[in-house]
Amino acid sequence: MKQPVLGIVASLLVMAISLGFISLFAGATFMGWVAYLTICFIPMEVVIGITWGCKHPGFAGMRGQPGKGLLLILLCLAVGALVAVVHFVTVGGRIGPPPPMAVMCIITSVIVTFWLAVMFGGWPFMSLFKGPVAAGFALLAACYIVNYLLFRLLFNYSFMQGAPVYAPSLDPHGLFNAWNVLVFEMAALSVLFLLLHFDLWPLTKSPAIMKQPVLGLVWTALALAIGGLAYYLGVHVAGMDVVAFLVEVPIPFIFGTIIVLNMLQGSLFPGMKQPLRGVVSTITAAVIGEALALAYGALAPVVSGAVKPGPPGYDYEIWLASALLAVTFPFLIFFAEFFQMWPLKKIEAAAISGQAASGRA
Repeated sequence: MKQPVLGIVASLLVMAISLGFISLFAGATFMGWVAYLTICFIPMEVVIGITWGCKHPGFAGMRGQPGKGLLLILLCLAVGALVAVVHFVTVGGRIGPPPPMAVMCIITSVIVTFWLAVMFGGWPFMSLFKGPVAAGFALLAACYIVNYLLFRLLFNYSFMQGAPVYAPSLDPHGLFNAWNVLVFEMAALSVLFLLLHFDLWPLTKSPAIMKQPVLGLVWTALALAIGGLAYYLGVHVAGMDVVAFLVEVPIPFIFGTIIVLNMLQGSLFPGMKQPLRGVVSTITAAVIGEALALAYGALAPVVSGAVKPGPPGYDYEIWLASALLAVTFPFLIFFAEFFQMWPLKKIEAAAISGQAASGRA
């Protein structure tokens, strides 16, 4: 099976498994404990897939499939379990199900991990540490520290006062409304994925920019500027509810990008050159993401029962965001990167041997 058929079949398979997994839980349980726990292992998944290229640690990276994929998933789950406990005790104040403070803090840890692992390419950790494993774990630790500091500085939950889920002692009383900060950060993250469609064009035209930390700083500035503009136009100009904007704009685009770039492996427009390829790829990701978001939304009552949209609870929006990015997104990456599409795609023995040699090096 070859691309793009391989990516289409793999995506449909993973989405079916994801929806089946979600259906195992009551709606409130899925949006509470389950989504919280699945998000906890995504930063480790990012480090394994991007920083380590699925080649480390050696006990997993040098194995053939399916052993390699299984061991990498187990490592994700182990680290994620530790992260879940630490955040539950600290940010979550030992309250179950996890309060909004713990959930939003763990969500933004994913955003910060993408920021440091992709925009900054693991700088400066990859040069400070001799081995990639140590550098990866140092990067992960830094992500959680930076994220926690930003959480304490920016997030304010005063608007929830009087609600059953509000815990005054856990409110960091930061500078801005918590929903606004979360959605702004997610809009900025979508710009990270936007530039991937363009293979970082036009930044690649300047060798000086393509060196770290300059690349990370420029990419961050673009993400904040373009993401901030999209947020302003959607929420303040168009008057969209901030949470509705989240599940109608940045989340579907990010999800569509994963399908186009990771699952289809950029196979749709092989003959096009940048920037035309980026434009077409971006539009395709947006259309696919919106279509899948609508499909998931239509299936929500079947999978988890009735979920009410809009304030004050935003049950539908939280369900959709969790289904797309807390479950299906990591499951897609598990299959595409950890398992290398196995068994739909044949993994050549020569490729495995080369990967093992790279891992030993």
